[in-house]
Amino acid sequence: MKSKTSKLLILTVIVATFAAAQAAFAQLAIIDLGTLGGPSSTPLAINQRGQVVGNSTTASGEEHAFFWEDGAMTDLGTLGGSYGAWANAINVRGQIVGYSFTPSNQAHAFLWDRGAMTDLGTLAGYTYSQAYAINDRGDVVGVSNNATGEGRAFLWQNGAMTDLGTLGGSSSVAYLVNERGQVVGNSETASYDFHPFLWQNGVMTDLGTLGGGWAMPLSVNERGQVVGNSATALGEYHAFFWDNGVLIDLGTLGGANSSVSRSSINDRGQVVGYSDTASGEGHAFLWENGTMTDLGTLGGLYSQAFFINERGQIVGNSTTTSDETHAVLWENGTMTDLGTLFGHYWSSAEGGINERGQILGVSGSDSDMRAVLWEVKPIP
Repeated sequence: MKSKTSKLLILTVIVATFAAAQAAFAQLAIIDLGTLGGPSSTPLAINQRGQVVGNSTTASGEEHAFFWEDGAMTDLGTLGGSYGAWANAINVRGQIVGYSFTPSNQAHAFLWDRGAMTDLGTLAGYTYSQAYAINDRGDVVGVSNNATGEGRAFLWQNGAMTDLGTLGGSSSVAYLVNERGQVVGNSETASYDFHPFLWQNGVMTDLGTLGGGWAMPLSVNERGQVVGNSATALGEYHAFFWDNGVLIDLGTLGGANSSVSRSSINDRGQVVGYSDTASGEGHAFLWENGTMTDLGTLGGLYSQAFFINERGQIVGNSTTTSDETHAVLWENGTMTDLGTLFGHYWSSAEGGINERGQILGVSGSDSDMRAVLWEVKPIP
């Protein structure tokens, strides 16, 4: 009779062999999401259900927001104006926010839900508004502006729009909101600098800068950790990490500058971005627990990392040895070239990656640009 150890070893080999066979019978497929009748489409965001939101040209040349699901692209319509609509975010319920023009040609924030577009209005005394983010509870954040360009960050909940105030200056804007209802944005200070803030339960906290006069927040996770870019005292700009009152300079890969983009931090506190190197190139990086790791390139001089999910999968783009730019996936220390649509010479995974590993991006050539989705498909 075989021992328990031998049986366990045999079972492990069988599982590994089955996993390898599964991998051999699957491929990463690139899907053209199409357009609304015009030549191009641009992706903005993907949720955990694989629903996509973005913008596309129409046959008449207007720009309209779209919702894509299971191979079908839906035009979200407009608020009645003649200049179209633009989407910015989608939550897990398929609710979409952005802005559209009204019949009086004023830009207003909208919420699109189950086929209906709702005008969110403006703050009292203001004329325009834009919505930038929505969480899964339906909380919406953005900015409401007047005719002179002064704006105020707002939080919209249950039909009511709340002015979040400022850090002492005249203007503010809210870009992000997490599931805890923490709002992150930018505000002018009393000294006319622009600082990132975190707003929670009526209190706006100044996150500060890395020594320069401005800083821009780009992403917040569910722990309330914020990352963004800041000017330094030396006139450079560096990526920053803010956690519970402490602002950390992420540094660089040996060059002068570093930066992050939206959705560049996960709940484990892993951060991805771009940095100058000592040799004058620009490379994607992963920052974790105080250490910045160079993610390399596809053989060219440059790469960028835009998004990271909770599984630690990272997407972005990289130049190749032939100086083309291709979308890439970093996973378990390996960089995978995601390729392009047929006839296109560049692509970029700049729309995001969800927890199912579906990757949203764009592929283009001189004549057109298309929103695309990469996902694992079984080989027929």
